[in-house]
Formats: sequence, C-alpha cells, structure tokens
Amino acid sequence: MRKLFGTDGIRGVAGEPPLDAKTIYAVGLALAHQLKNGTAQPRVILGMDTRESGNWIAAVLSAGLMQAGATVQNAGVITTPAIAYLARKHGFAAGIVVSASHNPWQDNGIKVFGGDGYKLPDATELRIEEEIFRHLESVSAPDPAQLSAPPVVECFRADYEAFLLAAVPGLELDGLKLVLDCANGAASAIAPELFARLGGVVRLTHIQPTGRNINAECGALHPEIVAAETKASGADLGITFDGDADRALFADANGRVVNGDAVLLLAARDLKARNRLNGNIVVATTMSNMGLEGALRRDSIKMLRAPVGDKYVLEMMQAHSASLGGEQSGHILFPHLATTGDGLLTALVVLDLVRRSGKPLHELIADLKVFPQTIVNVRVREKKPLDEIPTVATSIRAAEEELQANGRVVIRYSGTEPLARVMIEAESEEAMRRHAEAIAGAIREALGV
Repeated sequence: MRKLFGTDGIRGVAGEPPLDAKTIYAVGLALAHQLKNGTAQPRVILGMDTRESGNWIAAVLSAGLMQAGATVQNAGVITTPAIAYLARKHGFAAGIVVSASHNPWQDNGIKVFGGDGYKLPDATELRIEEEIFRHLESVSAPDPAQLSAPPVVECFRADYEAFLLAAVPGLELDGLKLVLDCANGAASAIAPELFARLGGVVRLTHIQPTGRNINAECGALHPEIVAAETKASGADLGITFDGDADRALFADANGRVVNGDAVLLLAARDLKARNRLNGNIVVATTMSNMGLEGALRRDSIKMLRAPVGDKYVLEMMQAHSASLGGEQSGHILFPHLATTGDGLLTALVVLDLVRRSGKPLHELIADLKVFPQTIVNVRVREKKPLDEIPTVATSIRAAEEELQANGRVVIRYSGTEPLARVMIEAESEEAMRRHAEAIAGAIREALGV
C-alpha cells in the first residue's frame, strides 16, 4: 500500500507532512534517482497553480531534483495537463505539477507525469515512496527561505495554447456568448488569451488569484455559480474549471449544470456518428449516474465502470482500446488528443461539437434522465476498512437489499482527502436520502473527527 501517493499524487496541508520541506526535498532526490535510468542528467519540467505555497514548494522540490543530478525548467503558473503535454512534446524525463487541484488554498500537492505524458503507475509510485522514506532517515530539511525556484520560461505557455487551438481546427465562436469561471486558478493564466483568439463574447470570472482564493466559492466545486451567471447574463453556455484546470463542468442557457456524465454522452454520440468510437465503448466510473448508462444503451453504446480516479479510467480505456472515458466530476479523456484529462481541451471539444450540431447544449442532452443521486462526505480520523465496522456494514447491506436493481450504493474513501464518500442513487428520492444519512451517520459515529 502506498502511504504518500493518493489517487492524484501527494497531497496535504502545505508545510505539514507530507508537504513539509524535508519530505518535499526527499521527493526531489528520490524522483531524480528513479528518472536517471542510465541518463546522466534527466530533464524535468515543472509547473504550478496559483496557491501562495507553490513557489516555496517548487523551490525545495527543484533543489532536491538538482542535488540528485536532474535539470529543471520552470513553466510557472500553468495547468496540470499543460505539463503532461509539454513533458511529452519536448522530451523531458518527467513533468511535475505543484497543485492540490480542487482542494482549498491551504493544501498543496505534487503530481508527477512520466516523459510519455501519462501519470505514473502505482508500482512506480511505490518504488519512489520507498526511496523517499530511506532519504528521510538521513537528509536535513532545507530552509525554503534560502531557495528559489528556477526562472520561468515563458514560451511553454504559448506552446500549450498552440496545441489547444490545433486540437479543434477551425473553431470560431462568433455569435456565441459565453461565461468562463477560472476558479482563481491555473486557467486564469491561459483562458483569457486563448478565448480572445476564438471570437465570440466571453465573460471571464474569477481570474484574479491572490494565492488564497483558488476554488473559493467558485470553479468546478461550485458549478451553480457559473450556471446562475450564464442564465442571468443571457449567455449561450457557461464553463467552469477547477484549480489546476484538468477538469471542466458546463452550464446550459437555462442555468442548469451539465456535468461530466452529460459530456460523455455528448462526446460518445458525436464520436459514434463519425465512426470514431472504438468498440462502441465508453469508460466511466462507479460514480457515474445510471441515467448515463441507460442513455448510452439506447444508442447501442456499452458503458464500463472503472474505480474513481482518471488514471484508473485511463487504465481501463487502454485495456479495452476505448476512445472515450471520464468522470462525473469533469475529467474527460480523449486519448486521440491528449494523455490526461484537460479542462480547457474539453471546453473546446464541447464548443466545437455544439457549433457543428447547430443546436444549443440543452437540446443535445435533453433525453438524459438522471436518477436522483446524492453524495455525502464524512470527514474521518482514519481510513479503516468499512466492512470491518459492523454498524456501517449493516447499513450498507440494508440499502443494497432495498434498492437492488433500482439503485446503487457506492461507499469509498477519497484518495486525496480524509473523507469517506457515501453515494446513493435511487428511483425514489426519499429512499436515496434515508439510506445516505443512515450510512453516513454510521461512519460518522465510528470514524468521525
């Protein structure tokens, strides 16, 4: 079992283990050593989101990497998928992003991509962890105040913007009115210039990061904000990103939130119509709504479910040669275009699809009938196996027995936060809420903070 790496890198409160200076330095040492693999001086590209802790973490991490023989180039504030793309395009041994994605500003994290642009396999992360722990026994904590990150290389951002535009050749937004919520995060550094080149009327919101306002009452964690703004301003469509812009959610002209499930339906139908949906398969996750499964089935498209986490979605896609996959939260994978989920790319693909169809977003997904679904998050002090807690196991079994084929029960621990997530889906909203509260209450009583 990995102890440092979760489903999306190493994450925690900035300044506290595992994101204290000593551990971060050890991460740099261990990663550089793993990257050498016969190469005397592996090259690494580094980027970050807009958190105030980003610079000192990048400085300490770079110090560890360089101490162990790597060279580091800094792309500055940039999206997570941009680093994945740039690592592959420019032949870096790895790409590293200092970001905690959708978490609050106090948190931060370290995400690592291989030179191929893909997230590291679990086995590789485990090897790196083992070396990190060995270093922690002997290294001294560096003083972040005495260090600085490498100077920012400005051309990397332009490279990434050129890639995005090339992915949707000919896209023009003239005649469209859009609202974009950049979550005071990494998209703030790219979206204004990118969308200025595409035409249309674009209202940009939450594009003034302070280091402490990333994801704060904005962005993909709060899609109702962009949905309300879209309706109030009479816009055709709204788009909202998370802190590192690896996912996107949407809003239609009526002010309704359009999540990743709906995007998968849109994209699957479009790819199938153009004979580009390999095997007529879409890979979603255990959290995707039964309504999506039914809508795809009506179009003779099979939906497979992977564990939550875009790296696990990708693994299942690769196993089945699938050309589309993603998560309800807005991570959408287009392997013919990119190696990882990319919120800005997803936005452009959806806009291109809407333009080609000649129909508004709400019409394209009008037949998606969503089962009532709720997710209750319970903060826990430890992640004990839930089947070992009698009261929790009993409440889960009661829900499963009552709902059977007319609903779903998915209980899991977050891979990035100390949370248990209780997801209940049912035809009856009353049954959904009753079972969600019963299970959440049992977890709270047994493990709650």
